[in-house]
Amino acid sequence: MNFDEEESFKKTPSRRIEKEIDVELLKDKIKEVSKKVDSISEQLSNAFSKSEKKKERLKIFLDTADVEQIRKAHSWGILDGITTNPTLVSRTGRGFRECIEEIVSIVDGPISAEVVSLDSKGMVKEARGLSKIHKNIVIKVPITPEGLKTIKILSQEGIKTNATLCFSPNQAILVAKAGASYVSPFIGRLDDIGHDGMQVVRDIVKIYNNYDFETKVIVASIRHPMHVVEAAKTGAHIVTVPFNVLEKMVKHALTDVGIQRFLDDWAKVPKGELKKYL
Repeated sequence: MNFDEEESFKKTPSRRIEKEIDVELLKDKIKEVSKKVDSISEQLSNAFSKSEKKKERLKIFLDTADVEQIRKAHSWGILDGITTNPTLVSRTGRGFRECIEEIVSIVDGPISAEVVSLDSKGMVKEARGLSKIHKNIVIKVPITPEGLKTIKILSQEGIKTNATLCFSPNQAILVAKAGASYVSPFIGRLDDIGHDGMQVVRDIVKIYNNYDFETKVIVASIRHPMHVVEAAKTGAHIVTVPFNVLEKMVKHALTDVGIQRFLDDWAKVPKGELKKYL
């Protein structure tokens, strides 16, 4: 072996090792880039999903069992559903079933009717009976251990539920896991005891968006129009409002002043030939 061949032999293993190292580094780089691509893809997918969710319009339910109020609100063309409870039905002086049957004949949307049993067996029995009244009936179930059992059973049977008397994000998580169609955080009652009811709604909406829970948030126990505005800003799916709050949402002092001013000015306009078109 001459000198050149000996030198070549010495260098070859080293070059082979360097080449193998380069290949391993390249593989690591490819894996690293692949992970980044997957991460970006997931982020884009989540962003797209959230963007699609934001396109869903805010729904307005009326929180009453008074059919005259319901008929009036329905005539405005803005009503999407109704929520009732035993207290609201009792104020009408009418039978429960009679009241619910008339409501479903007026509004073509979700109509919440509440069970009054405290045990799951009783709740499920009531729910099955109520759900037969109309396809739009949603069963209101209180958030208790028995209520969670009931929600799970009803969700498996295809009966829609509204988990009511929700006062915390923890409760909202549990009912979503159980399969509730809706959850109703009561913001007014939280405000009444010095808590921030709307913050509870913000937390629930954020948690539901994080995990793509299908449960819809109905902001309930609304006291005034600004509650509606704040609920809409959180991204809540639905607000259920008393009729007096709905009336206040329509009104504004400047609107009344503006209408009167236009009418006063219109009275000064010579009508002439215009009369035949009016």
